[in-house]
Amino acid sequence: MLDHYQIQLTRLLEAEQFGEAKQLLRFLLNCQGEEEHHYEEWRNLLAWIEVAFPDKGDGGPYIEEAEDEDERLMRERALGSSQADNTDEDYVRQVLHIMQHHPVLEQQLLALERAVYLRSEEVDRTLLEWLSHEPLHPAIQFKALQCLRRRGVSGRIHIADRVGESVELDIESTPLAMEEFPEAVVAILERVEQITEVSDPTLPHFARELWKEYLQFLYGTSDYNRMLDPDEAVVDSWAAALHMNLLLVAYGSADDEAIRDTYGIPESLRFRYEQACRALRRVGITGIDPSGQP
Repeated sequence: MLDHYQIQLTRLLEAEQFGEAKQLLRFLLNCQGEEEHHYEEWRNLLAWIEVAFPDKGDGGPYIEEAEDEDERLMRERALGSSQADNTDEDYVRQVLHIMQHHPVLEQQLLALERAVYLRSEEVDRTLLEWLSHEPLHPAIQFKALQCLRRRGVSGRIHIADRVGESVELDIESTPLAMEEFPEAVVAILERVEQITEVSDPTLPHFARELWKEYLQFLYGTSDYNRMLDPDEAVVDSWAAALHMNLLLVAYGSADDEAIRDTYGIPESLRFRYEQACRALRRVGITGIDPSGQP
């Protein structure tokens, strides 16, 4: 039942039904037997809604919306809006406020998707300032770069803290899809897909999604720049590291020696391979959010 109510809560937030969301959050906080971190998350979210949208009425007791048509309309409103909405100053301010201050990462990512279509010069200025100076989650940083590119913004931007590094990037070079990444980056994935499809036909798809998540964290960093070398030894080292982490995520274990043999990693390349493994492990420690795919 917890998963069911979490899904309902997400739908209410995406549809900007904040009064109903407050009622559901209060209902969940009155439930017993859940882990404490759930209650803490619900309390923080409720406090944020009450501060950010004090004028939103509670709308009576929470009632679940079960009809498919209602769900479809909510989804459409979450993913897009009318031209009038896209130019309305209040709507623009609301989207930017959610983008910058919402306590749930998924909602920030959704706001960035909406921001692509907002017809306001304030959006570009806010995005550039926010991305340049605020300490943001790596997935948010990458999504913001994509948003700027999709809005037609060009030029270079300095990011003070990109996974612990200070970087300067060309906005117009930000990849919007896997095919837009440099050839060496795509070759790493293709190498893993070719090898894993023999043992498990589901792994190539999983490898692609995992690689997308890793790239949104590593893009523009020194680790990312190291993988751009088209030398086959570099491709093999990163492919072996991706395969290793793929098996750890999918199965919980992996045979390091067998993987090195599969990708032909000799002792002379072992340091480069282990360096790639450490880079991917750091991403895992920071945390991957599947909603922020490139």
